[in-house]
Parts: sequence; C-alpha cells; structure tokens
Amino acid sequence: MNKSISNNALPNANYIRDRIRTVADWPQAGVMFRDITPLLQDKKTFRLLVDIFVHRYMDQKLDVVAGIDARGFILGAVVAYELNLGFVPIRKKGKLPFDTIAEEYELEYGSATVELHADACQAGDRVLLIDDLVATGGTMIAAANLLKRLGAEVVEAAAIVDLPELGGSKLVRDQHIELFTVCDFSGH
Repeated sequence: MNKSISNNALPNANYIRDRIRTVADWPQAGVMFRDITPLLQDKKTFRLLVDIFVHRYMDQKLDVVAGIDARGFILGAVVAYELNLGFVPIRKKGKLPFDTIAEEYELEYGSATVELHADACQAGDRVLLIDDLVATGGTMIAAANLLKRLGAEVVEAAAIVDLPELGGSKLVRDQHIELFTVCDFSGH
C-alpha cells in the first residue's frame, strides 16, 4: 500500500469534495463541520465513494473492517460487506452491551472515550479502520490503540476527508499508522 496518501489528486477527489456540505459554527462556534450526508443521499456519489474504498482494498489480505462511531459505521459496514469481511463497531462510551475496553482521547472541541468489545477481533487479525474524516487524529489513534490492545494489526486507517490544518493526519502517521483519505480541505 502507498504510505501517507491524502489526495485531491485521486480521480474523482474533487467530485467527492465538492459534494461535502460545510456547516459553520457547528457543534460550537469556530468549528467548520464537514457534513458527508450529501454524499450518502445521492446514489451516484455514494456508489462512487464506496467503489473508491473497495477498489483500494479488494486485493489486500484483511480479516475485518472496523468503523468508528457513528459516520464510520455507514461507510465501514458497506465496505466490509463488499469485501466479504466482518464489521466491528468502535462506539462512544456506554453504547456497547458486552465486556469492553476503552480509550480516552482529545477532540478539537473537548474530550471523549471510545470502546470496543473485548472479543471484537483476535490477535493477529488484519484490520482496515474507517471513519468519515480525520481532524485532530484523536479518534483514529484511540480506535487504533483499542485494536492493537486486542493484538490486531491496523493495516491502514482510511477516511473520506482529511482536515490537515488541524494536524490529525500527521499525528496518525507519527503513530506509524498508514493513512488513506479521498480528499482534503486544506486552504478551504
């Protein structure tokens, strides 16, 4: 796999980016929220988005796809289905009904905790980790740490959007986690 890919150079990256809605001052003042729901609402755009990920990973040896609560569930579950793999949800604290392990992390506007079922994957499992975007990197790193604590290998982390000005993609890569994103919002 290519290390450190964040591209507006990918075919269709601009098409995808142009269909992401920006909501100013949500969930709090000063935050420019990148809303992927328009990507999901349009059947052509949603199919293209899924196909970008499926084509990237279809020849990789993977055991499971892990998606991060909540928008990572949408893409992650579809990609897992298309790759004929199982899906593992990484949830916000208090949402999983069985024995869990937890990891706290910092957001650009606070802190949070994610959890994973203690039996979600096995030692040696090769995992694709998916979320909708990389902002400060805290969520992605916390999720990867949970998987690693269970003995799994995060083959690559993937997201639709990189927000490089927040520094998260650099932090993810500094943790030796390969990262793929479809598009970024640098300078936007």
